[in-house]
Amino acid sequence: MFSPDGFTPALVVFDKDGTLIDFNFMWASWLVELAGRLERASGAVLAAELYRAMGYDAARHAVIAGAPLAAHSMANLYVLTGRVVCAQGVPAAETARVLNDAWFVPDPIALARPLADLPKLFSALRARDILIGIATSDDRKATIATLRALNVNEMVDAVVCADDGLPNKPAPDMLLQLCQTLDIPAAQTAMVGDAVVDLEMGRRAGAARVIAVLTGLADETQLAPHADLILPSVAALV
Repeated sequence: MFSPDGFTPALVVFDKDGTLIDFNFMWASWLVELAGRLERASGAVLAAELYRAMGYDAARHAVIAGAPLAAHSMANLYVLTGRVVCAQGVPAAETARVLNDAWFVPDPIALARPLADLPKLFSALRARDILIGIATSDDRKATIATLRALNVNEMVDAVVCADDGLPNKPAPDMLLQLCQTLDIPAAQTAMVGDAVVDLEMGRRAGAARVIAVLTGLADETQLAPHADLILPSVAALV
């Protein structure tokens, strides 16, 4: 389990979007809807510039690996969106109104499409006395709603989110906070994620295993230099 040498962690920390749920299904749809709302509220043509700033390939309907949309918090994306609106010649006061009218968060129930049988996976981990943590760049309210919709909230031992006041990935703080909360050393922890920032966070925190999954935006070539192990999905963990 987790590595050829049979290492079994005391704690597994998962990223959320791209690792447990389909990233593009949620966030590409959200960005396209946001662009439409902004154009209607401002009267400006800005979708193409918003896509460029966020890191979205409209032709492929795909978020670009490592782009702001893939790694930044909602608070940072809000600021970035405001800059895009201003750059289209919308006055600052009007930009505030446009953002207030257009901004929304993705529906964590309708758009959360799991990438594996998560109740089965989490039950298997807990049956082995392995604790489960979530470290995500999403906000807490949406994260908890997503976990509840996926029927795994009661199986998760601790969650750290982007609006908890800690430095975001790839800083090690999120993972270290989970280790502190659950009283598990990083040296007994496995970090599982689909993005380079997830893996870098695990490495900087001193996680015993840093595991990549191929269900997100990054490909094997991008992930391999940072991972101890690469799996097709979290379903392959057990």
